[in-house]
Amino acid sequence: MPMPKLETKDMEKPDDTLRFEKARVALATLGGATVGRAHLEPGGKWPTHFKPIAKTDSCLAPRFQYHISGVLHVKMDDGTQRDVGPGESSYIPPGRDAWVVGREPVVTIEFQGLADYAKGSKKA
Repeated sequence: MPMPKLETKDMEKPDDTLRFEKARVALATLGGATVGRAHLEPGGKWPTHFKPIAKTDSCLAPRFQYHISGVLHVKMDDGTQRDVGPGESSYIPPGRDAWVVGREPVVTIEFQGLADYAKGSKKA
């Protein structure tokens, strides 16, 4: 069995870049896992910008992420709500709406969910 090799990726030159009206997602695969950097623009909202792509009433992709900048408001289908901001890590299960709070873009490093989130998007 071959020994695994050290891998690095420059997120400025990702394996894949996906674009949405109010978001862009850089994806890199290392060691068989995908990590991503999401950049969500102010004004981006699930029902307006992502629901037409996903074709579901709420986002069904679980998200495990570290928040670098901006504030993301998350509203779960059960009514639970929370703002998530810089320096916080979050696990957000399926079944939610979310939007950027204020005028600063939300930037996250994603460890789970981006591959599903990005389905149906436009490649850069």
